[in-house]
Amino acid sequence: MFSTLRKLFLAIGVSCLALSAAAQDAYPQRPIRLIVGYAPGGSVDIVAREYAQNLGRLLHQSVVVENRGGASGVIAAQAVVSAPPDGYTLYFVASPTVTITPAIQGTSFDPLKDFQPIASVVSYTNVLLINAQSPYQRMQDLVADARARPGKLTYGSAGMGSSNHLSGELLSENAHIQLTHVPYKGNAPAQVDLLADHITMLFDLNTTAQALVQSGKMRALAVTSAKRNPMFPDVPTMVESGYPNFIFDGWLGVVGPAGMPASVVDTLSQGTHKILIDPQFREHMLSSGYTIIESTPEQLHARIAREGQQFRDLASRAHLSKSD
Repeated sequence: MFSTLRKLFLAIGVSCLALSAAAQDAYPQRPIRLIVGYAPGGSVDIVAREYAQNLGRLLHQSVVVENRGGASGVIAAQAVVSAPPDGYTLYFVASPTVTITPAIQGTSFDPLKDFQPIASVVSYTNVLLINAQSPYQRMQDLVADARARPGKLTYGSAGMGSSNHLSGELLSENAHIQLTHVPYKGNAPAQVDLLADHITMLFDLNTTAQALVQSGKMRALAVTSAKRNPMFPDVPTMVESGYPNFIFDGWLGVVGPAGMPASVVDTLSQGTHKILIDPQFREHMLSSGYTIIESTPEQLHARIAREGQQFRDLASRAHLSKSD
């Protein structure tokens, strides 16, 4: 009898230890850091904070947004790469940081090896803006003038390797024209110079371009997405304007350091799925000009690989070396 009781107590002890270990392994047990590579109040930060609030509610744990701006998101990316791969440090990434910047400037991290993709969240498009007083009424007018005056038309960007820089290169390539790139330290100063008629055009994010167009200060000639953007229903796409190979969509998503446990990745991926099907979140994103995009970790990895190669090829054709 004593032997039976001893076995029973041992079994209970083992069960308790197993339950204790399971409790210790439960994720998350403490606040999660969601690092953003841009300043507070910007378009990426706003989406990241709404995502963080929803993820925290689903996981019953705080998700704290930490802004580490600078170098087109590279500073934030490096902080994530060097963090422990335990799921408590995540990166709310804008696609140029892992697709365009490595192709143009080079980075200390490898986008395919140093990150664990989790999920994409939303996509956005660029809008080709001109000063409202510009004589161009259609894309065809702008392209005709660019062909007549090679190198005379200028386009602004948020800097080398930014999405609007590469949009300008795509326009040059697809329309077979020569444009002059004028890099700025962000979109805002480029907008100021476009309003002052110091540059010819600017590919701006649809989320910020809308107010400029609605105010009558600027005019939109085309959007870079495959389909028309709901914020600009009357503005044709580049494809509709005669350039079938000109499609560019940026995106925002979530990644972590490489080596994260599969169970943690699965928890975060499933949590993101629940956020993206939430009617309130969807409505807010759509009304802000974004398109909801879902992906598995494997699909996001494939997209990063595909777009990274696309921009490496473009950089090579356009002679945009990492030292330029």
